[in-house]
Amino acid sequence: MSVLVEVGTPADGAEIERALLRVLAQQQTQARNTRFDLVCRGADGTLVAGLSASTSYGWLLIKTLWVAGDLRRAGHGRALVARAEEMARDVGCHAAWLDTSSAGARAFYAALGYTPFGQLDNGPGEQPPDHTRWFLRKSLVG
Repeated sequence: MSVLVEVGTPADGAEIERALLRVLAQQQTQARNTRFDLVCRGADGTLVAGLSASTSYGWLLIKTLWVAGDLRRAGHGRALVARAEEMARDVGCHAAWLDTSSAGARAFYAALGYTPFGQLDNGPGEQPPDHTRWFLRKSLVG
């Protein structure tokens, strides 16, 4: 069988994720799988902050968190993470995890109770130089 590999669309990505989750659900008992986006909008309707996440096997994965530069430190990110954690608890999640390559974001998440469980570091000659990706987790129970 000949296969053509091409760049997909966001809709393709969502379909791939749904297909994989269907297979995994047949293979192993798990908590409810969800995917969701949370947004903050200005008075004029402009997107000023947002979070994309999913849940699987009792874990919340925070995939993306963004806050417009001029609105940082105003509580938007904290509110988005708190709401995501609340939604995760509602579907049976016991913990959350994420990754970041921003030292500032790492400090932000640490202030919210996230602790490191791993990291990836670029070595000599690898691009970008001195790049680190931190993996953080937080219990959602108790």
